[in-house]
Amino acid sequence: MNEVYKQIPLYRYLSFCNESDLERTVLDCGAGGDSPPLGLFAQYGYVASGIDCNPEQIDVAQTWAAEKGYELEIQQGDMRQLAFDDESFSFVYSYNSIFHMRKLEVAQSIEEMKRVLKPGGIMFVNFLTVNDFRCGEGGDLGQNQYEQFDDDLPVIHSYYTATEPDELFSGMKLLYKEDRVLQRIYDGQLITQGFVDYIVQKPLR
Repeated sequence: MNEVYKQIPLYRYLSFCNESDLERTVLDCGAGGDSPPLGLFAQYGYVASGIDCNPEQIDVAQTWAAEKGYELEIQQGDMRQLAFDDESFSFVYSYNSIFHMRKLEVAQSIEEMKRVLKPGGIMFVNFLTVNDFRCGEGGDLGQNQYEQFDDDLPVIHSYYTATEPDELFSGMKLLYKEDRVLQRIYDGQLITQGFVDYIVQKPLR
């Protein structure tokens, strides 16, 4: 039986990838943790590669993959400087990860993702928006950037307006965009979260 993944927006991205004629190679920028969505792509026959900055989270993902029987190539790395050649992957994505840095670094990471994407390749990236319940909390770094705490560790969160990331995808073809505001129960409390999702395509030469 196929695994059902909690990263629901990636199912839409997968449908775009499956319709492409490109070789099924995919890179996840931020691939660590339990139930890594790279497994979703492995289920569909993709050569599944990923990077994560946290070796402990890589170990968690690899343990999970071994238990499920998936081959996931996850290595320690930095999406601001990807250790891959130009045009190495048909599909590149970052889910709930890229906004854990300052906006200047986010822009650098997007450029790196574009660089390693093949012509005609498809990218997915999502961003936190200013509609999120945590926007405004923590140490103010300016431009809706805050140092907040996740699991008692300081983590930067950058929040965007719904149109602010548009310029990061200059030169790319927009295939899908969704500005999402959702509510869910977290630790017994009703919280509101805000995201904006992009699916874009690199032009052919």
